[in-house]
Amino acid sequence: MITSSRFAGQRYAVLGLARSGLASAESLLAGGAEVTVWDSREEPRAAFEGRATIVDPLTIDLTGFAGVVVSPGVPLNRHPITAHAAAHGVPVIGDIELFAAIRPELPPHRVVGITGTNGKSTTTALVHHICREAGFPARMGGNIGLPVLGEEALPAGGVYVLELSSYQIDLTYSLEADVAALINISPDHLDRYDGFAGYAASKARLFAMQRPDQHAVFGTGDADTGAIADAVAHVREARFVHRPDPALLSGQADWPSLQGPHNLQNAAIAVAIAEALGIAEAVWRPALASFVGLPHRMERVVEVDGVLFVNDSKATNPASTAPALAAYPRIHWICGGVPKGDDLDDCAPWFDHVVEAYTIGEAGPRFAEILRDHVPVRRSEMLCDAVRDAMAAAKPGDVVMLSPACASFDQFRDFEARGDAFREIVAALIADRDAPCPDGTGAASRPPSARS
Repeated sequence: MITSSRFAGQRYAVLGLARSGLASAESLLAGGAEVTVWDSREEPRAAFEGRATIVDPLTIDLTGFAGVVVSPGVPLNRHPITAHAAAHGVPVIGDIELFAAIRPELPPHRVVGITGTNGKSTTTALVHHICREAGFPARMGGNIGLPVLGEEALPAGGVYVLELSSYQIDLTYSLEADVAALINISPDHLDRYDGFAGYAASKARLFAMQRPDQHAVFGTGDADTGAIADAVAHVREARFVHRPDPALLSGQADWPSLQGPHNLQNAAIAVAIAEALGIAEAVWRPALASFVGLPHRMERVVEVDGVLFVNDSKATNPASTAPALAAYPRIHWICGGVPKGDDLDDCAPWFDHVVEAYTIGEAGPRFAEILRDHVPVRRSEMLCDAVRDAMAAAKPGDVVMLSPACASFDQFRDFEARGDAFREIVAALIADRDAPCPDGTGAASRPPSARS
């Protein structure tokens, strides 16, 4: 793990012992800190018996504490720990801030911080891949993979590539990323902020933590990202602010895991980051072709009899589904779940790419109502039924794509479970078109298919 002797003798409270909280508590203890831990679940608390004080920080006097470390999932605008810590003059921080605090003691390295509403994980993984292809020791962490404090420190010359959600940025004050990137910004997580302006301001803080001579990279697909870029450029030297034009990056047809206009934007940003790190085109261009995409994000599952099956379960809102629809000309689109809105307006420009739609879950009836005037619709209701229906209708050259434009919680634990189920169903039905649904993905009784 990554730790530091500068924690020695300091007092910290850690609220929440999931992945980042657990890594934070262990790093602090290893560094000699006096740690108070708490979690609503008994099992993670028990792991700290005899090593830490186990008590809810809301119930104690926090005077003299160096910080309260909370998980990104704690809503700072509603949770009482925010006011309780402030009353004692104690900052509420996250594991990224702990990492930032001990960077001077680590072997010389660089940090890349990547944020955005959509595309963070793919861009982070791509930059990590390019760095490794360039021969740099590299770690990927933050909102993806292992918590950064839970990983081994890199040797000299290493690059930490961090995906950063707005929640993580809210808990970070001194990161000074050598290269910071904002891919895009659109309304999301507004229950945690004072409107969209508050959400955008959270993203912009990543650049406010940088020094003027550190690199800032911005996507070019939306006006709000452009406004943040303009504000950063106003206080930076021009050569440190990059707005890569995706249209200038050729060769996308040779990058099987980076299809669609959104991935062209992601690739352009990754290339700008790579060049800011000193990586030449002779390295990054072949790395785009060899990159294997992340699970559940435009993931190519299998191609059978000329039909490609794509798992894009991570697309939990229409804005993230739209570029997936743009990526292929003939799509059998499986969509639905728990809706985040009442329309599919972001997807509408690409309805002509949809051969047929198969609606599932809570949003199924509403999505069918929206789509029936534009494309043939089948109300499949359950995921297994939708895959079976799409498989029966697809022809060589077609794509069967799960890109739900919805959250998963009506039928699945999370988007990963939904994507895993899609893979399992596809494999089972390829082996036997009459096979029953794999356990946990079953087809419920449903009304006859509604087509229009």
